[in-house]
Amino acid sequence: MQDRRSFLKTLGGVTAGMYFAGPAFSQGRKEVMVGDRRIRVVDIHYHAHIPAVMDVIRGTEFERNIGGSRNLSPERIDVMNARGIDVGVISANQYWWYGADRRLARDVVRTQDEGFAEWCQRYPDRYVFLTSVALQFPDLAADQLEYAVTELGARGASIGGHVDGQEPSTEFFDPFWAKAQELDVPVFMHPGGAENVAMPEGFDGRGDLGNIIGNPLETTMFLAHMIYDGAFDRFPRLKVVGAHGGGYFPSYLGRSEVACEVRNGADCLNELKPSEYLWRNIWVDSMVFSENGLRHLVAEMGASQIVYGSDIPFNWPETIDLIVNSPSMSDAEKAAILGGNLIDMLGLDYSVDGTNQYDI
Repeated sequence: MQDRRSFLKTLGGVTAGMYFAGPAFSQGRKEVMVGDRRIRVVDIHYHAHIPAVMDVIRGTEFERNIGGSRNLSPERIDVMNARGIDVGVISANQYWWYGADRRLARDVVRTQDEGFAEWCQRYPDRYVFLTSVALQFPDLAADQLEYAVTELGARGASIGGHVDGQEPSTEFFDPFWAKAQELDVPVFMHPGGAENVAMPEGFDGRGDLGNIIGNPLETTMFLAHMIYDGAFDRFPRLKVVGAHGGGYFPSYLGRSEVACEVRNGADCLNELKPSEYLWRNIWVDSMVFSENGLRHLVAEMGASQIVYGSDIPFNWPETIDLIVNSPSMSDAEKAAILGGNLIDMLGLDYSVDGTNQYDI
């Protein structure tokens, strides 16, 4: 893996390969331009469910309606076209199956993954997917990841920030992390309201605080545990993507940076400073919604560690134009965030005249 500075230097020389005409860019699609370049936008934060899962859970304690706006439909492509998103990286994000027994969890994940794979085969130039493994059984999760990647074409995994209160950074979960490192695929971490760290009713009141504060808090806790518990030292080639701008961790990095030195009883296992994992193992999405937030995120992590995310089908503010119009970034940095980083990370093979223009 290249370090962020050499990556951006290389990217600056191949930005022309980040755009091209042809079937992948059909008429009626918003064209995202950086300078005079047509940029391919790749979206890491794109949610969906497979209705067939309802048949698997019918009659169990997990029976629920998982349809609605999260179902995949051709209309989703119209939304992507209107926004200028070229490739959606599909993942499920609620992880309710973490409470299921081994058999049911296996069947839920298999049905979901095969449904996602079928959709991606139908629209191969518009979608790839991440498996959402049964992390409560780390050996099963490792097998599910391998099957999804090697047999179904998944590009990585999606997980929650905790498993019934257990931190995924502990050695219990190492079989899964070992498989992710072996396969060299990223793991997208999406929170569910920080129920693992908040007291009961702690987020009650106005403002939907379980989402607005709880979600980034859960991501912050997850990244902190992965660092301080030594998970990134046990698996130094792991690639983890934190949703919602990485929560609060990058924004308050200075305090985290010195915690192991100044706090008695911190009992840290990490071998490097937290910032070094931000530059080596951790990526975050672009969902910070303001120029100052984006500028600060780039300043702390580098543009090579930030990827575009929309949170479709939910109605959060769009960040494509925020990135394109940012006065604080170079064109190469904008191209990296909008698509280049994910094209590299996910191994997307977009070629022009038989030559892979994206091998960066």
